[in-house]
Amino acid sequence: MNQHARLSVAPMMDWTDRHCRYLHRLMSREVLLYTEMVTSPALVRGGALHLLAHNTAEHPVALQLGGSDPTELAQAARIGADHGYDEINLNVGCPSDRVQSGCFGAVLMERPALVADCCAAMIAAQSAEVTVKCRIGVDDQDPQQVLPAFLETVAATGVKRFTIHARKAWLKGLSPKENRDIPPLDYDLVRAMKLQFPDLHLSVNGGIETLDQARAFLDAGLDGVMIGRAAYHNPSAILLAADPVIFGTGTARVAQEVVYDMLPYIDAHLASGGRLQQITRHMMGLFTGRPGARQWRRILSENAHADGAGNDVVLRALDAVMQAGSAT
Repeated sequence: MNQHARLSVAPMMDWTDRHCRYLHRLMSREVLLYTEMVTSPALVRGGALHLLAHNTAEHPVALQLGGSDPTELAQAARIGADHGYDEINLNVGCPSDRVQSGCFGAVLMERPALVADCCAAMIAAQSAEVTVKCRIGVDDQDPQQVLPAFLETVAATGVKRFTIHARKAWLKGLSPKENRDIPPLDYDLVRAMKLQFPDLHLSVNGGIETLDQARAFLDAGLDGVMIGRAAYHNPSAILLAADPVIFGTGTARVAQEVVYDMLPYIDAHLASGGRLQQITRHMMGLFTGRPGARQWRRILSENAHADGAGNDVVLRALDAVMQAGSAT
């Protein structure tokens, strides 16, 4: 898992669902994939096991949990491991109001001892590796003091792998969207943490948009890079060449081939009562920056939601891309 974590796609609410992850896995065999955040109350008290549905082809895939009750998180981690997830990740970075009101996410940066209790309980409850995704601090905290103390406290429980979003989260005054862009990035602090904690596997997250940037962080000594929005909106630029560029294996894939490989998956989804748009909404960015990208998006967005829409829509959109490419 440490090797796969050299490059990962961030857990993103409403985006990294099972259809998105299947698409991303077709683009890279090596990249570590994450679920959307699933709250421990939803699993333990709500019985929402449908949130854990995934295809075996997605592996390696990690389940991200949100919560702050050690006993409940332990139960949720056990459920996740029983469903076959390769890693259980604790969210200590999300700044949304809903997360704050539930006392989990980024607000837990203020409670490292509680995070440690949660991680210890999750580790004891099941066999999958427990990891943490965190911020460098919140609100008026001094990241230079808070982050190393947080890592030391949580690592003492046996957590060896952390992903650090290199921005503060402002719980008061900024929206979740603003928290993704406005607080300044402090990559130097994350690099300093690797020097201070050489035995920990540390990945950096936040503002990374290209494989060249990812490669530079790895060459500088960090263990991994997590990419979020860029991997979703322009997956071809990040994932198609990830295996040879980041992992030194295989060859770069081609977007058109990925579309063809998606067709059997789409057929199976439709046969089970699903709708085309549930899958194609994640495919909109496949041809970003290429001739025909606009036609691809237009055909899918205008037709995928219709009753009875199927692979004919996808193939029509792909044909528009191919024609635009041959005309240039």
